[in-house]
Amino acid sequence: MTAETHAALARHLLRNDGQEDICLATYRPSTGATRRTALVRHLVLPEPGERAVHGNASITGNYILRAAGIAQEDGCGLILAHSHPGGRGWQAMSSPDRDAETAFANLAREITGLPLVGMTLAGDHSWAARHWDRGTGRDVQETDVENVRVLGDRLTVTWNDALVPPPPSRRSQVRAVASWGERMHRDLTRRATLVVGAGSVGLDIAVRLAATGVTRIGLMDFDTVEERNLDRMIGATALDAWLRRSKVAVVGRLVVLNATASGLQLETSELSVCEPAGLAQALDYDLIFSCVDRPWARAVLNAVAYAHLIPVIDGGIGVDAFPDGDGMRGATWRSHVVRPGRPCLACNGQLDLAAVTADRAGDLEDPTYIAGLGAGGDRGENVAALSISAAATLLAQYVSLTVAPGGLGEPGPLQYLLSTHTLEHIDVATRPTCPVEAMTADGDHALSVTGRHAAAELRRATRQAAERAWALRLARAVGDLLYGLRTRLGTVVDRRLRRVGARRSAGGDDAGARGVSR
Repeated sequence: MTAETHAALARHLLRNDGQEDICLATYRPSTGATRRTALVRHLVLPEPGERAVHGNASITGNYILRAAGIAQEDGCGLILAHSHPGGRGWQAMSSPDRDAETAFANLAREITGLPLVGMTLAGDHSWAARHWDRGTGRDVQETDVENVRVLGDRLTVTWNDALVPPPPSRRSQVRAVASWGERMHRDLTRRATLVVGAGSVGLDIAVRLAATGVTRIGLMDFDTVEERNLDRMIGATALDAWLRRSKVAVVGRLVVLNATASGLQLETSELSVCEPAGLAQALDYDLIFSCVDRPWARAVLNAVAYAHLIPVIDGGIGVDAFPDGDGMRGATWRSHVVRPGRPCLACNGQLDLAAVTADRAGDLEDPTYIAGLGAGGDRGENVAALSISAAATLLAQYVSLTVAPGGLGEPGPLQYLLSTHTLEHIDVATRPTCPVEAMTADGDHALSVTGRHAAAELRRATRQAAERAWALRLARAVGDLLYGLRTRLGTVVDRRLRRVGARRSAGGDDAGARGVSR
């Protein structure tokens, strides 16, 4: 839900007299490849006589019928939300909670066609939730959710520890934990994070997420490592280019080698986010880094941020070379979090909708069309010495969005000008008729801009054709064997380091104990 919706629910449910309260709301589903999410849309507050507060709180059947009718007309499901003012953190259901939700679960599903969602708000503003999606009549059962996310200038997540246990912090993460604390580290490292675009910027970001200890990282890119990428993709080698390895395969190996989390869940995809299956995969994540340079992919991610309430951290770098090829005029890198409450990429001038049309038509793969734009061919000039700056500004937005240093969330659009070394806050506003902002929390009902992606299909087919050559297959087998040995050696060394650390900790404890006894 958005932070605005959370605030409205909290104003009703957390009463000044300390009693519990209850209300209804509507939601739309957001369906990923493996995850489904209920996006809270509108509150339907009780009218006089529809609910009673008596320490606990109860509602009438007429209130349920009225709200379910509103939800059905809007293509939504129904949410039954109540509060536990004295509670802290994720809330288990009490017997009265269960009785109330089971009493209305089947009725709500029959009217709306979607399962009832139960939600509980604790006094510290933590949420808990469940889908009543199994069984019939009063014999219904709930499916607990993994987390509840509130999106504003920071992304606040309440975790169901029973389903997603907090990962143990390790000695290799001690500096990160010391920077923002154990509680924040356990929250941040559980957030499923997707990097779309595994080029120079995406590579840097993915590796640093792994080093931070993030436990679930996704990589999505359909492209192949080529020789011209090697001056920016730090860690990719000439061998990778010769072996026609996909970018996600190369970056995935670097992620594994640099991960500090035990049990890293790495998911690589050679789809484009512009393809329906690629979009479905993207909807399985809590936040997304947009490291793509093509307008169509950015348009898809732009829509995801609003329609599915998944924050997208977008940005990039542009090097401005003199037309005669003799020198640099300057360079600019920008970053921004795309979400409800902030201008979309089209409103902040970072997405040309005409270019989206050209990209969908395949014109940006046509050298004649590119030359006609007057950009002199390759429009993606970038250098390794500066691409780390683009990655750094996106990661700084990520830390502000997740950690909120000093209580301040993400700062809005930023721009750095290399020629004058000036950092600017970009003051832009949402257009009054922005169609993207209007899709907020539309979920599966949102207009889709995905489709068949000819360039992605061609890259994958070319790579698969090259893989049939025996020399390439043999070289890949040798490369895979060496990589396997290296990761195996890393696992053994990591295990030994943990044993050494445990012995040192035990020794320190013993010394402390001896000190006390003396």
